[in-house]
Amino acid sequence: MSCNARFVYSENLLKYHFHREHPFNQKRVLLAKELLEAAGQLDKRDIIPPRMATDEELTLFHDHYYVETVKKAGMGLLSDEEGYEYGLGTEDTPIFNGMHEASAYLVGASLSAVDCVLEGKASHALNLGGGLHHGFKRKAAGFCIYNDGAIAINYIRKKYGLKVLYVDTDAHHGDGVQWGFYDDPNVCTFSIHETGRYLFPGTGNVNERGIKEGHGYSFNLPIDAFTEDESFLQVYETALKAIAEYFQPDVIITQNGADAHCYDPLTHLCATMEIYEKIPQAAHQIAHEYCNGRWIALGGGGYDIWRVVPRAWSQIWNVMKTGKPEAGDIPAEWLGKWQKQSPTPLPVHWEDKKEIVPEIPRRPDITEKNNKLLASLLKYTQLPATNENGADY
Repeated sequence: MSCNARFVYSENLLKYHFHREHPFNQKRVLLAKELLEAAGQLDKRDIIPPRMATDEELTLFHDHYYVETVKKAGMGLLSDEEGYEYGLGTEDTPIFNGMHEASAYLVGASLSAVDCVLEGKASHALNLGGGLHHGFKRKAAGFCIYNDGAIAINYIRKKYGLKVLYVDTDAHHGDGVQWGFYDDPNVCTFSIHETGRYLFPGTGNVNERGIKEGHGYSFNLPIDAFTEDESFLQVYETALKAIAEYFQPDVIITQNGADAHCYDPLTHLCATMEIYEKIPQAAHQIAHEYCNGRWIALGGGGYDIWRVVPRAWSQIWNVMKTGKPEAGDIPAEWLGKWQKQSPTPLPVHWEDKKEIVPEIPRRPDITEKNNKLLASLLKYTQLPATNENGADY
């Protein structure tokens, strides 16, 4: 299925930069963009520029004083004690010059994507610079200063009045977005992530279901460490279909962290590029089945910026534009340019070989644990839980 899609980009999205050694490196966005251009999948007509979010838009989610504190930090006017109170100046989220402006551009890019889709200019829109899902109302966390996904959801609710399904496939739990809408029945959050027993932020249990009127609209799949493609896709695709049928969304927002890959240095999952081909296809299907095609996709985590993120993020756009992922050889033009900078050999194919996954002796146990989690989640959707053979769990 060929669709009308837009790619949000300008060099302003690359200014969100902590320091050279920090694992969150926005060069990922440029690498993905240039890979798509080299593959002939992206041209100038597809690209829309982001705008900077206003203070009023930022405070759709964040506390006003927190926004003012971020501004002070970016001008070098914040003491260490003041910064720590707001999660700024930490190892995860260090202060850098112009951090307010850089962060506001990431938010504005997500809002540009929202308006593009909901004003009917495109069916789908992609902001790879966004997806900063750990930001809280009054605090930065986990590399995230402003939570563009949460702001975008409130923006949609206020301006368009639509029900939002937020789907987060980052290996880290989408905690900031979940807690921001934990009592809201018009926003359904679904996060699949590595269990918090081993990984930041330590939340996202299957029994985190929402409170008050929002009870029943929060879903989590905290899958086991070392989960591989087959188990990941089995539980994810089954859960997403059930949740979409249960919630009946008007628009879908996806956060597309690319850190579940076995090469990622910060997580313990063992996926390959197979999941990054299937994840956007599942979102694409849900968007057209329930949302008249309305799909806004954001970036997120992903810390092997050379071998993994460019391919994974490019597949989101490939599915948005053509309905299917790319396959075969990576363009020689892109390899020739970026191999000179990469500290490791770049992949020459869109797909991965299964041999890159280390031998996992606990694979049957991991699969069984993940299936039990899926069964626990599905009982909340009021739909029967079945395995791939059609038998009830």
